[in-house]
Amino acid sequence: MTTPPPDLPKTEFAFPGPLRDQLVAAVLSGAKTSTTGLFQDHERDEEPLPVVGDRLVVVDSADRPVAVIELTEVRLVRLGDVDLDHARDEGEGYDSVAAWRAGHEAYWHGPDYRDWLGDPDFTVTDDTLAVAVRFRLLQRL
Repeated sequence: MTTPPPDLPKTEFAFPGPLRDQLVAAVLSGAKTSTTGLFQDHERDEEPLPVVGDRLVVVDSADRPVAVIELTEVRLVRLGDVDLDHARDEGEGYDSVAAWRAGHEAYWHGPDYRDWLGDPDFTVTDDTLAVAVRFRLLQRL
């Protein structure tokens, strides 16, 4: 296994477990080249928005580095404005924006996310701000 440069921040897709494992596999295969997070997560954690050109180390469910990606596009969008290309490029097999939305709502409305957020009744709407990111795989580790 190659060691990532020590100064690169890590990025995690979903919470550790089967979903993260699926998403990491999609990154490694090249099927996943976009991802979506909620803007409020950056505010909650007091993290700046990602920037085009950022390089990040992708970690698996065991927190092991598995890849380095480079961000190629970062957009702040309403959930209601996410387009089909972005949804398809998430590498999860979405064939419509409605399917993408249903899958993401299941995650954001699920117990893991709501527990992490500390809000058992949290729901998203079309106006919820999302961070839509595109990236390219630079290196498998």
